[in-house]
Amino acid sequence: MQRSSRIASLVTTLLLVGVFALVWTHRNALYDWARLRDYTPPLAVVSLADQTTMTASSRRLFYVNRPEIQSRDAFNTSCPNNGGEQTIILGCYHDHETGIFVYDVTDAQLNGVQQVTAAHEMLHGAYERLSTGERSKVDAMLQDFYTNGLQDKRVKDTIDAYRKTEPNDLVNEMHSIFGTEVANLPPGLEAYYTQYFTNRQQVVAFATQYQQAFTGREAQIAQYDAQLKSLKADIEQKENDLKNQGDELNSTRTQVERSNDASQVEAYNANVNQYNALLQTVNNQINQFNSLLDKRNAIALEEKQLYQSINSSLPTQAAQ
Repeated sequence: MQRSSRIASLVTTLLLVGVFALVWTHRNALYDWARLRDYTPPLAVVSLADQTTMTASSRRLFYVNRPEIQSRDAFNTSCPNNGGEQTIILGCYHDHETGIFVYDVTDAQLNGVQQVTAAHEMLHGAYERLSTGERSKVDAMLQDFYTNGLQDKRVKDTIDAYRKTEPNDLVNEMHSIFGTEVANLPPGLEAYYTQYFTNRQQVVAFATQYQQAFTGREAQIAQYDAQLKSLKADIEQKENDLKNQGDELNSTRTQVERSNDASQVEAYNANVNQYNALLQTVNNQINQFNSLLDKRNAIALEEKQLYQSINSSLPTQAAQ
């Protein structure tokens, strides 16, 4: 009897261990089912998943976090200081799959920011779910690419900013940034990200499109600044020449007026004509300078307004 009891107890224990192991193995699937059974994603959230080509598994992970696209006040509450993000995205991921929040940027010139943000934050959730072994392997690939393959200066600067502000989350941020903003990745990383996106390049294209709204204007401003600097130096040189010529004309005018030498008068008049021609050239250059400055400042204003439209700390009307 005691032996039968021991066997029954052992069988029960093994069954419990088996059940526990089965539950542990499928814990994410069970958790996802519980979180999603009464959840219907808003159409705008579904659109973000569609546009970023999320796979079935990454889409499920995205929805598990109940993503919200929020206006300024709500976003500032959900993501103080933009959730600490330093990159071109505007959102935050709350640890332990308790929320993804995306800033509602409505300026059509910045189309792409919400898509990149959604993909970026989803990848934070994906990184959190990696097992110790998986994370070790992925971390090694990310670090190797950062050290030996990354060429994009903007992305490097972004990583360096995270190194200062969030050193403990540095590789986690690399995981999201490389997957959404870097077009050319090593084969190992490229293969890894296929579990999250069916067309990762589409996400990168959104990042490029959004960033171009700023980099394009920055390049134009830099070009105008170079032209203005060169033109200003030329104007200053000609103005110095005008002063010297004017001083020379003033010093010789009385002598020429008293002179009966026709050749001297002719030479003086030629110098006056030369002075007037140089003065006209300078005036034309000044007009050109002012016109270029107006164009440069107009683009700078556009850039400022774009930055205001993605700055959740500013009142909405400031970006008008």
